[in-house]
This record gives sequence, C-alpha cells and structure tokens, in this order.
Amino acid sequence: MVQPERTVFVVDDDPSVLRSLERLLRAAEYAVEAYASPRAFLEGARMERPGCGVVDLRMPELGGLDLQEELSRRGLSIPLIFLTGHGDVPSSVRAMKAGAVDFLSKPCDDTDLLAAVERALSRDAEARAVRAETAAIQARFASLTPRERQVGSLVAQGLLNKQIAAQLGTAEKTIKIHRGRLMEKLGVESVAALVRLVDRLPVSPERTR
Repeated sequence: MVQPERTVFVVDDDPSVLRSLERLLRAAEYAVEAYASPRAFLEGARMERPGCGVVDLRMPELGGLDLQEELSRRGLSIPLIFLTGHGDVPSSVRAMKAGAVDFLSKPCDDTDLLAAVERALSRDAEARAVRAETAAIQARFASLTPRERQVGSLVAQGLLNKQIAAQLGTAEKTIKIHRGRLMEKLGVESVAALVRLVDRLPVSPERTR
C-alpha cells in the first residue's frame, strides 16, 4: 500500500531512467512524484510534505548541485540522493558537504537505492521532529509577557528572586508572581528544566516575540 505521507521526488532528464525509478519506488510502496527537470520540480513539488529527493547530477540548464544550492537558498530542507553516470569525485564531495544523503553511480543497485531512500526519509523525519519541537517551545515563550521573558532569562542565568528584583527595580514578591506564571506557561517545574528549555531555543527568551 502506498504511503502518501512519505514522498520520493525523482528528478532526471532521461525519460527511461525516470520511468524505471518511478516503477521501482512505487513497487517499494512509496508515493512518487517524477520530474523531467529541476525547474519543473521547483515549480510543481509540494515540499512541505515529508519526503526526499532522488536527483540526477548532470542535467541541461540546471544540474543536481545547482538544484541543491537553490533549495538551500530558498530555505527548503529536503534530503537529497544524487545519481550520476560519471565518476565525479569533486562533485560527490561537494554534494556530501552540502548535506546529501548519498551519491550513487548509474546504474545503481536497487537495494542500495532503496536503502539510501530509507536513510533520507529517516533524516527528514528527524529534522521535522526537531523543527516541530523548536516551534512548540518558541510558541510557549511567545506567550510570555515582556517582563516574564526578562525574569525567565535571569532565572535561567541562576539569579535568585531577590537579585532579580534588585536588577529590575521591583519587589521580590512581584518577581515570585512573574516566576510562577512563566514556569506554568512554559510547563516546567524547576530551574534546571527551564535552562534546558532555553538551551533548545535558537534565540534567548527575552528576544522571542
């Protein structure tokens, strides 16, 4: 049964290769979208869905490495597997340094390709989980008031309520109230848990809006 939640995007300018890869991947029960050029892929693929790409290295106008760079420029994160009919070591090094999952020579072994696809899909799932978790944490911090963010940042730095009150020019009792509210909103019960949460943010809580 096809798994529509995991899509393999195949990009190759050779119609026979494109058909062969599509048949193989569908037989392995993946959802497949086939594109005859990188431009068609960029225009037509819905890359917000979980998936990975199987991309030919050398194509007219826009090659596989160019596509990889364009995806990065657009901020689109999709694991890529490169296929090539030429033993091009510099290109393989460049692709792998830019995050490619694998670099396979044509004609590639079916087992090797399917194994690479599974690795790529696993990497995509892990990256999506991290992004979702980070977004959820950011949403919690965004629910804090500006003063709660200030207090949270100082608590995470290890300051006591009395020290925070002195630094912010307010009463210690007020800091206790802010601290209790922010801990409740963030769903943490200890300073250690707060610190761990802050460490997983790409920005500090007082700058999260």
